[in-house]
Amino acid sequence: MLARRDGRYIAGALNLVGTNTLYGRYWGCTEDHRFLHFELCYYRAIEWAIEHGLERVEAGAQGQHKLARGYLPTETLSVHWIADPGFRKAVGDYLEHERREVQREMEYLDRFSPFREAGPHVPDDGAI
Repeated sequence: MLARRDGRYIAGALNLVGTNTLYGRYWGCTEDHRFLHFELCYYRAIEWAIEHGLERVEAGAQGQHKLARGYLPTETLSVHWIADPGFRKAVGDYLEHERREVQREMEYLDRFSPFREAGPHVPDDGAI
């Protein structure tokens, strides 16, 4: 996704296309324009995914600002091979701690979902 002003590219978002998902990964700009990040990284990505029959857009890790745009915390996985046994152990120890912290943050952020769920805060009869 690219943005131009006066014939010059001023911003871009790199997305990768999977089998059924558009993966947003990198963003950059040479000029600051209000909401341009959201336009390129989220709104245009969603529009493109719909036009191409993809099931979802995965906007990448981090960013509480994504909640208001309907991107809820989602666990993502990656695979790495580290040759040095000592470094591999150090990274593994760190990741055990990090995994717990990420899970705790996801549970916390889920409380701020912009989507309604049936529960004690929503009347059973559907009346609001």
